Order: sequence, then C-alpha cells, then structure tokens
Amino acid sequence: MKAYGLTLNLKDDAQGIETYKAYHREPWKQALDGLRAVGVEEMRIFLLGRHLFMYMETTDDFDPARDFARYVEDNPKAAEWDELMRTFQEPAADAAEGEWWAFMQPVFDLEEHLPR
Repeated sequence: MKAYGLTLNLKDDAQGIETYKAYHREPWKQALDGLRAVGVEEMRIFLLGRHLFMYMETTDDFDPARDFARYVEDNPKAAEWDELMRTFQEPAADAAEGEWWAFMQPVFDLEEHLPR
C-alpha cells in the first residue's frame, strides 16, 4: 500500500463550495469505479474554508502520473466528473507549475514510531 496527501483550493465562491460538497454527497458511481480500476483503495477529502486535503491509499504498483491519466482516458464518465470538479477548483498557492492537486510531503507517520 502507498499513501498520499494532496491539496488544492476551491474557488472563493460560497455557492460553488456548497455545490461541490453536494456533488460529493452523491458521487457518480462510474467515477468511483474508475478510481478503483486504477488502484485507489481509499480516498478521503477534507475541507477547511476553501482548502481541500485529500488522503489516498493505493495499491503498491500505483503511479500517480500514469494512473490518474488512465482514470480519465479509460472512463468517459470519470473524465466528465473530473472536468466538472475542476470548474470549482484552483491550484494551491504552493503547487508546482502545471500541478493541479499538489502532492504534499509526508512529515510524520505514527506507524513508523509506534507500530501496532
């Protein structure tokens, strides 16, 4: 298993933020199936103000560059979902050039210090 933390912002629009949250209360099944098909095992998205944090666990062979591209290339509904969600989003200020969801650097893992 691999774990990732990613971040981006929602646009500064209260109604847009509420619409984004509503979509995530009832996500499209085809988009969810697409995530599983490329190796995403767990995904959680958290919101503070307009800042999003995504926690994701994947299979060991998951490669973000390859598999996120496959997610939208192999699944038209996933591509439609991604395009729609991007209308509410904008990159975080610290994102690299061209990066949408910015990958965060892991700095602490309880399991490393206190195994179960």
